[in-house]
Amino acid sequence: MFVLELTYTAPVSAVDKELEAHVAWLDQLYAQGVFIASGRKNPRDGGVILAVADDRAAIEEIAASDPFVRAEVCEYRITEFIATKTAPELAPYRQQLP
Repeated sequence: MFVLELTYTAPVSAVDKELEAHVAWLDQLYAQGVFIASGRKNPRDGGVILAVADDRAAIEEIAASDPFVRAEVCEYRITEFIATKTAPELAPYRQQLP
């Protein structure tokens, strides 16, 4: 599982110009089962996405396709973790330690 942390690198007004495209991008990845939670940080200086994928390279490719990245209004920090404990609703995403 991966935590994708977005940090805005441009004023929020520039981010807002790309928001519609970003939300469509999010919707597509939710439909594919890649994203399982997302939202804005408070204060609004970026966002967080919880994602699942086979490997880090796939997540890096996905992050690079974000309209926010293409418009150069945010940067990503990607953290991989092993989800050994979850809420019951997230049981399909539980992982075993190697």
